[in-house]
Amino acid sequence: MKAKILELLRRKGDYVSGQELCELNNVSRTAVWKAIKALEKEGYHIEAVRNRGYKLIEEDGASDETGAGDIFSKSEIASRLEEAAGVREVVFLNSCDSTNTEAARRAENSDGGVLVVSEEQTAGKGRRGRNWNSPAGSNVYFSLMIKPDLSTDVAPMLTLIMALAVCRGMEKVLTGSAIGTSGRKGASRSDDLPMIKWPNDIVMGGRKCCGMLTEMSCEEDRIKYVVIGVGINVKHQDFPDEIKETAVSLEDASGMKISRSILVAEVLNEFGPLLERFIEERDLNFARKAYFDRLINSGRKVRVLNPKGEYEGTCRGISEKGELLVEMSGGDIVKVNSGEVSVRGVYGYV
Repeated sequence: MKAKILELLRRKGDYVSGQELCELNNVSRTAVWKAIKALEKEGYHIEAVRNRGYKLIEEDGASDETGAGDIFSKSEIASRLEEAAGVREVVFLNSCDSTNTEAARRAENSDGGVLVVSEEQTAGKGRRGRNWNSPAGSNVYFSLMIKPDLSTDVAPMLTLIMALAVCRGMEKVLTGSAIGTSGRKGASRSDDLPMIKWPNDIVMGGRKCCGMLTEMSCEEDRIKYVVIGVGINVKHQDFPDEIKETAVSLEDASGMKISRSILVAEVLNEFGPLLERFIEERDLNFARKAYFDRLINSGRKVRVLNPKGEYEGTCRGISEKGELLVEMSGGDIVKVNSGEVSVRGVYGYV
């Protein structure tokens, strides 16, 4: 109910009568009043005027221009999710072992569309069994559990779909096209906006600000469920020694204050329509140009770290199946599957 109230107050931008809020939620005026008081405890400034109703007050200087600052909560995220996002349930936790693990736990009793968000992870998971540093109060950690009608061979492409959605969601926040953000003027693609480092990293200024991990459960050749986990460095922080040269936070890279709730919602608002189109077409042809435009590896020398042997070539984009296209010195094109393969720039991380 709190999310519905927030969404309506934000959309109207003016006073909304208590009666309208009652009808929206099919509850009593007392229930609405209690919900308003709960929102105020979370940090929202809501003005109540007799015979006029309630109004969400926007205050100058608030990081998201809603008068709420960076409120990171279930209500704030849910109030900003569009229907097209396809999220049926939002779970918000102060702490958990891993949002991917928690999302998987909920798969048996759900039809999918479960978004799990946590302030911190005590056992965050990265690609290839690595740990993901997950302190509280600084970043975004979320996992989406879905049950798409897809065969197992196309599941790896979902990571690329999410990467594109993350890029688009970040762009909306950074350029001010997301509701409640002011954005940066004159942002250039390579310096100020996010880029994709195939297959599952997002970088800004050549340094990683986001990683993804996709896990699935299968039954024969069909998917039972897929969990796509996303971790985004948002606030300024001191990174561990082993990653401090290659990691960056979104706020440090952009020079902006970022609302984590808006960021999560905008990523999911982008992902939903992309997923629907992907399920219809079963390949990435519809998204290849958009992905290519954001692929930082394109046209660059890359080193493919394959357990069977390393080799170098020039990145030429991705195939309709999400494989990285690498042109060898003789002109042949090699298609690289993500799997256990990593790709690095010949002269550095990208």
